[in-house]
Amino acid sequence: MHMFKELFGTDKPIIGVVHLLPLPGSARWDGQMEPICRRAEQEAVALASGGVHGIIIENFFDAPFTKGRLDAATISAFAIVVKRVMSLCHLPIGINCLRNDGLSAMAIAATSGASFIRVNVLSGAMLTDQGIIEGISHELLSYRKNLGVSKAVKIFADILVKHAVPLGWTETANSSGSSKSEIIRIAKDTRKRALADALIISGAATGEPPATDDLKAVRSGLPECPLLAGSGVSKENITEILDIADGVIVASALKQQGLIENPIDVERVKSLLVK
Repeated sequence: MHMFKELFGTDKPIIGVVHLLPLPGSARWDGQMEPICRRAEQEAVALASGGVHGIIIENFFDAPFTKGRLDAATISAFAIVVKRVMSLCHLPIGINCLRNDGLSAMAIAATSGASFIRVNVLSGAMLTDQGIIEGISHELLSYRKNLGVSKAVKIFADILVKHAVPLGWTETANSSGSSKSEIIRIAKDTRKRALADALIISGAATGEPPATDDLKAVRSGLPECPLLAGSGVSKENITEILDIADGVIVASALKQQGLIENPIDVERVKSLLVK
């Protein structure tokens, strides 16, 4: 897709994830900022050295997450880490403020020079482990315009985000957890009404790949839309996924021993990118 080519330098970007250690304001914050910054820097360098086309930074280890706005201390610390990473790594950087604080992600991106954000629930409403989370498209797009970064910061939006089920599910689910017509409707609403720049399809939980039928359904319903697989991508399935999707976001498969809590393993990154 043209937007991915312009942003990442390739039509099929592989985007690695830096999972930040617990930030101030989270339940597991230990009072030390420097270890957070150092690990983020090391992981970003490993991803870049391994050949990824972009990096997304998220406060993954802040769980349990808030469903609303992040604490001011969390946002401030997040921004500091992003600037540290960007001083070492010149790849396109994305921001994901979990669980669904797209406004803070947009603020960090706008002030740091990051290129995109990920939003778990841009449109509709999802029943999640944080409760009911509603879409934020009106507030987010208005905020992006007010910050003057409508062209500079892209919005990558999940549909049927992991660890969640949509409210108002109207049709009988198939084995993948969704029906073809329903997922196409949700995708079209997120793209054409909520104005997402790209769509992300994930599996049901962290480390689980998206259903092939879901990827094919969205591709058939929105053939022109930039489409990413957002979880469960591995060396074993990346070729099959990229035959349908325009790119992937990868985390677990790039960690040491493939364990989500471990740091990035540069050799795993290189292995994934071998064609």
